[in-house]
Amino acid sequence: MNRQLIRSYILLVAVAIFLFTVPVAFTLTSQLRGDTLLSVQREAKTMALLLGNGDRTSCDALERMALAYGRETPGTVQVTPVGACHPALPAPAGDADLTRTLREGRAGKDWGSDFIWGKHLVVTVPAHGQPAAGRQAGKETGAGPVIGAVRVVYATSDMTHRLWLIWGFRAGLAVLVLAAAAAIGAVVARRITRPLRELNGMASKFSDGDLTARSPVTGPPETQTLARTLNQGAERLDTLVAAQRIFVADASHQLRTPLTALRLSLDNIADGVDDEFVGEDVEQATAEVVRMSRLVDGLLVLARAEAKVTAAEPLSLRDIVEERLAVWRPAADERGVSIVLRESVGSRQLVLTSPGHLEQVLDNVLSNALEVSPDGATITVRAAAEGNEVVLSVLDEGPGMSDPEKSRAFDRFWRGQGLTGRSGSGLGLAVVRQLVTDDGGTVTLRDAPGGGLELRIRLRAGS
Repeated sequence: MNRQLIRSYILLVAVAIFLFTVPVAFTLTSQLRGDTLLSVQREAKTMALLLGNGDRTSCDALERMALAYGRETPGTVQVTPVGACHPALPAPAGDADLTRTLREGRAGKDWGSDFIWGKHLVVTVPAHGQPAAGRQAGKETGAGPVIGAVRVVYATSDMTHRLWLIWGFRAGLAVLVLAAAAAIGAVVARRITRPLRELNGMASKFSDGDLTARSPVTGPPETQTLARTLNQGAERLDTLVAAQRIFVADASHQLRTPLTALRLSLDNIADGVDDEFVGEDVEQATAEVVRMSRLVDGLLVLARAEAKVTAAEPLSLRDIVEERLAVWRPAADERGVSIVLRESVGSRQLVLTSPGHLEQVLDNVLSNALEVSPDGATITVRAAAEGNEVVLSVLDEGPGMSDPEKSRAFDRFWRGQGLTGRSGSGLGLAVVRQLVTDDGGTVTLRDAPGGGLELRIRLRAGS
């Protein structure tokens, strides 16, 4: 948005400069052309009057004036000889312009180009002789017949230099104005969009799970109203979520004591009862109490996972993965299950995750994989970098899941039909998704290439 605003400012200023400067420059160019033509024609007409007199005095004056004109200006004077007047000046070349001037008695001009001008301005002025004697005054124009012509060849290099100065000055001034407009536009754009950036910062913190983020109420009235509305909504949402977390955590914690007491009572009953049928009932009740205890423990873990998240920081993926594999390998070896790290990112590869999150995720995933893996199976862990993300995959050789089961696997308290469905609480994958989502990542389930299930975790790469 800043770039768009700056481009808009520069475009508006550029249009204003173009509409103001270009017509003025063209006007100045036309004025320079007209003034030069008028000056050359005036000098040429003066010399034509001297040539028309035809006497020796006028001829000498013409020669001196032409030589002085050539020294003081970039122009060259050419004269056709007339009678006794043969000045030491070059004669004009016989062309159509000279012929027309001698025949019709009209001055001619040739700029050498239709676009502004060429290298020379050529002005040809007729020289008139004395009018015939005896003509009545007032019935003639006073101009005699055309007896010759004066031509001035005026070099336009000085005009071109002046023209470049005119256009160059305006172009340089336009560049300076545009640069100033860009600088001012950048400051103004950042000032205008600062409230939006603050709102975006608040939204980014919200997306990372920080429900305490609030936006400063600054800027124009519209953004102030929006900031107040978002802050009020965030405050209400934070209160509701906090109340829910507190309730789940307190309820889970309070349930642990009666469940423990209930299990102890069932154990005492089982020890004091000899009836086989009563023993089976007590054993079944004990199993349900154990399952309920696991469920309560899972709720506590989920409540902690949904607690206010800490900021993600770059951590070494390789160190975390190898540490957790070292912890789980002894449990896998007891059943003859192998845990293999097939691919590993470099030791310097970092991922953005909150401290402790990825360890807990791996514990839940490896625990599930170990429960569904048959004896002698292999659990494969893969870690690889893909663009700006790091993909961590865990593949097992268990029974896998159907598509409907995979779509519900991350729901809370849902248990599948496999081994984990009989013994689990249905909260493990829900905790995994919560932790991964808090770190700005994603988690998906898919069929493993050789059978079983593949859980794929995508996390943001650190720098």
